[in-house]
Amino acid sequence: MAIALTTLVEETDRYLNVAKIADYCPNGLQVEGGPQVRRIVSGVTASQALLDAAVAAEADVVLVHHGYFWKNEDPRVVGMKQRRLKTLLNHDISLLAYHLPLDVHDEVGNNVQLARLLGLTIEGPLEPDNPRSVGLVGSLETPLAPVDFMRLVHEKLDREPLMIEGNGPIRRVGWCTGGAQGYIDQAIAAGVDAYLTGEISEPTVHSARENGLSFFAAGHHATERYGVQALGEYLARRFAIEHLFIDCPNPA
Repeated sequence: MAIALTTLVEETDRYLNVAKIADYCPNGLQVEGGPQVRRIVSGVTASQALLDAAVAAEADVVLVHHGYFWKNEDPRVVGMKQRRLKTLLNHDISLLAYHLPLDVHDEVGNNVQLARLLGLTIEGPLEPDNPRSVGLVGSLETPLAPVDFMRLVHEKLDREPLMIEGNGPIRRVGWCTGGAQGYIDQAIAAGVDAYLTGEISEPTVHSARENGLSFFAAGHHATERYGVQALGEYLARRFAIEHLFIDCPNPA
């Protein structure tokens, strides 16, 4: 079965509430391919490796969290960008990308999906006064020692996180997928026992240590594999089309 590309884009934009979310890149259709869609290939980032895999899989659409045309990037179509766009256009493949709309969605969003994977009960936003807070706060059913929480993250994400161990057991957790180490101050203000994100920076270590907070950097890529999979599965069910998630491992 096939559906019109325009129908797929309209439904995805509506479902993710794209029109109401300001972002650093255009969300939705970034590169237009063929008019009909039978098969979606999803992945975290529209890298050349993912595009080549999508060509091999005979995809009509590539659906990603990290697409192109970011604010302040070089607008010229040269080098790596030229090769990527050429691959899409030569094979009549469309590129759909959803950044913040996929982070914050309450069903298929990266942060909600990570909570389900780790068994965290969502209690509310990391920033209670921000209705568009990207991060979340929640709790574990049973408190865990930091090293045991690290093992849980390792098991579920298939990646060993970097840990800065805090002062006690972990019950309440703040988290934000991707490169959100800068939200550690909000996590401290929320009074959680641990904060989990994808990346770490030098000041983050000191903030965690001096505030007795356990901090976990589990990988930008590794923490953001799940939203795009859930979105692809939703679209496959909605339109009775094919969906294939392809993971291109990234140590960052």
